[in-house]
Amino acid sequence: MIRSKKELRKAVLLVSPSIVVIAIFVYGFIFWSLRTSMSAWEGIRPDYTFVGLKNYLRLFGSNRFQIDLWNTAYFTVFFIATCIVFGFLLAYLINKQIRGEGFFRTVYMFPMALSFIVTGVLWRWVLNPTAGVNVIFAAVGLPSSWGWYTDTTRIAGFHLALISIIAAASWQFIGYTMAIYLAGLRSIPGELLESARMDGANEITIIRRIILPMLRPITLSAMIVLGHISLKIFDLVMAMTGKGPAFATDFPGVFMFETTFRGNRYGEGAAISTVMLLMVAVVIIPYLVYTFRKEH
Repeated sequence: MIRSKKELRKAVLLVSPSIVVIAIFVYGFIFWSLRTSMSAWEGIRPDYTFVGLKNYLRLFGSNRFQIDLWNTAYFTVFFIATCIVFGFLLAYLINKQIRGEGFFRTVYMFPMALSFIVTGVLWRWVLNPTAGVNVIFAAVGLPSSWGWYTDTTRIAGFHLALISIIAAASWQFIGYTMAIYLAGLRSIPGELLESARMDGANEITIIRRIILPMLRPITLSAMIVLGHISLKIFDLVMAMTGKGPAFATDFPGVFMFETTFRGNRYGEGAAISTVMLLMVAVVIIPYLVYTFRKEH
């Protein structure tokens, strides 16, 4: 009993510095941002005069922020779908014990070693309207006047310029989904799949009826991680396109940065960051609750 109490005290002392740091630099700053979002702070000098939800009302009445929310929604859907579909297909093909498996795994995982800044600079050059792939298209006689991330065309609220951002982000994270799907595929008993083939099931049926249902937890985890990344995307966009023409590639993170650090409207900037936090919480909290209930 005495020994267990000593071990408990040691454990508390061991984790207490981390608890204090998290309490101050995570939850403390969240509270401070929330307080700032309800203040009249504009300019360099702090002004914590309470204004209630004024900054939020002005924010949601902003045409730019409404465009940002639509851009985020479209980007999240297409980014997650692209990574999930292509990540699973690559994992499925590699799981067939192809020659050079290690080489292909390395090639597909390599973009994960890069930062979003590097990816943005790389794809900015690749999709440059006057260079990159347009030069290749011109050389083979194809149309070479595509604006890519400078295109302001909208279809049902979807800016075609977002395709370039989706492509760059997916290129970096397809390898991640491939890796976790490959681990999941390797955990499926081979006898189960072989038994299904002996019963006359083709590959499509095996994928639909056996593989995908067994990989559902992995798919959910991948969607949560990718969704979290997409909702707070910033560095890739800033390095690649910025807000773009007519806010074609603008996102809340970019809006928050310009509002806060270039416009010195700290109250409104804090309101944007609070909305972004709530967006991420809507994705993360249900998953954490689901995981906690499943474990208990």
